[in-house]
Amino acid sequence: MKSALYHILLLLSLLAFPGAARSASSAGEAADSVAAAGAPGASASEMRVRKRFLPTSRRFDREINKGRFVYKGETMMGLTVSYGTLSSEDADMFPVFENINLKGSVTTINPFVGYFYRNNNCFGVRFGYSHLSGTLDTFDVNLGESNDLDLDVPWLDLSSERFSFGVFHRSYIALDEKGRFGLFAEMELSFATGENNFSYKSGEDFKFTNSENMTVKVWFNPGVAVYAFPNVCATLSFGLGGFKYASTRQFDEQGAQVGSRRYSKMNFRLNLADIRFGMTVHLWNKKKGGRG
Repeated sequence: MKSALYHILLLLSLLAFPGAARSASSAGEAADSVAAAGAPGASASEMRVRKRFLPTSRRFDREINKGRFVYKGETMMGLTVSYGTLSSEDADMFPVFENINLKGSVTTINPFVGYFYRNNNCFGVRFGYSHLSGTLDTFDVNLGESNDLDLDVPWLDLSSERFSFGVFHRSYIALDEKGRFGLFAEMELSFATGENNFSYKSGEDFKFTNSENMTVKVWFNPGVAVYAFPNVCATLSFGLGGFKYASTRQFDEQGAQVGSRRYSKMNFRLNLADIRFGMTVHLWNKKKGGRG
């Protein structure tokens, strides 16, 4: 009986794990455990037969986190800055727009700090400030005589200021053995609040509106990182989207609320306006042997 069980277990092991032959001793031990399980008075632990989906020695490890791009215990301090201008030349790509006199600028500053609780992984906080200002003196839309539409906007002015605070988690993967080039994936939870001031000309009168807005975002920001120096790293990140909730309240010139709006959306796509160039400085305790 014991010999028959031995051959049955050996055949099943070869079918379940092709190319991995079990030793005769291990098969004999398995047969003994099965035989002991059927014996009268056997305990529950003796009746339990251990099964494995795949032996540990044969599991395939991709070793993605084996290369160390950033070491445990490092502190990361960084800053991303962007500045752009708007002018009449930017409207040349829209031939239906005529007589445009446009000028403005957009400035964004985002300082942040993070701590690496283990190799290649960190938690951090990020602060943000953005300012937008622009003036549109004239603006004509001409869709042709056949469409019989001609729109003239005499004067518009817009200014906006926003402050933000967020927490993020970032994971790195080294692309080379020396750890100079790497990729990272970042998840960010941020809260932003700000104010928009909008003025426009209606006839001979100038009208003014003000709005307060609040935004909560859960955003995914992957990117590329390259060490320019041993402790200075340049980064390029892309906003690929996530979940966003926004609330806006609008006020007139006397400060009375004239409207409100709330909306939420979820989308994942590459946003060309959310490409960030940054620089980070990595600090570590040199008394503990540097980064080694």
